[in-house]
This record gives sequence, C-alpha cells and structure tokens, in this order.
Amino acid sequence: MKLRNLRQDRQPKLMIIPLIDIIFFLLVFFIMSTLYMVDQQTIAVNLPQAASAQSDRPQSVAVAVTKEGRILFEQEEIPLDLVKRRVQIELGKQNDVVFVLRSDKQAEYGQVVAVLDEMKLAGAHRVAIATERKDK
Repeated sequence: MKLRNLRQDRQPKLMIIPLIDIIFFLLVFFIMSTLYMVDQQTIAVNLPQAASAQSDRPQSVAVAVTKEGRILFEQEEIPLDLVKRRVQIELGKQNDVVFVLRSDKQAEYGQVVAVLDEMKLAGAHRVAIATERKDK
C-alpha cells in the first residue's frame, strides 16, 4: 500500500478569474472617483450647434450670456458697462489671452452683440464664440 503525500494534495490553487474581477472593480472605482474630482469651471448654458466647433484652449477667459440676459465674467455676474474694464484688466495680466464668449441660444441677440462690442472696444483681438459640434 502506497501512502500519498499530503503536502501535494493541499497545494493552493491560484484562482485568476476573481483576481481579474477585483482588478477591474478597482480600475472602475478609480476612474469614477477621478471624474468627480475634476472641478468644472463652466456656466451651464444651452449652446447652439456649429459644424466647425472646436474645444476651448487652456489659457482662456470665459464670458457667458445667459438666456435671461445676465453677463457672467469668469462665473461672476457683472453689468454690461463693466465688461470693457474687466477685459482691460485681463489683457493687462496677459496680452495673449483668448476670450471665449459662451451664449445661450435663446439669449437676446442684441445682448450678445453688445457684450462682443464692449470686448472689442477694450482691445480684445482674440475672441472665440463657443458652440457645440453639430451631429452629422
């Protein structure tokens, strides 16, 4: 009669499938948690669509016109007559600044043109109008 070696029968088996499940769970957890850590610096406006839409540049100043006609300069509400002064202050800080004008598509057209006019009178040469890409 041959005796079995108990050590060979008790060899641990490495279960790879639960290990892969745990790794994917951790990966999803870290991806989702980093998405909530990103600080969004935008104003919620409903943008019109354009086929030539491009994304914002990092060195840009956001100017928004809401559908109620409020003017938001870097998330601070200001009256129309202070737009020119704020643009001049930003140009004094950095000469090559890009102003991104974000306007709700239901905003009054005259208000948007008035803001754009004040920005141009202040010396802003690089003004981009934010749009959403139109689906084809």
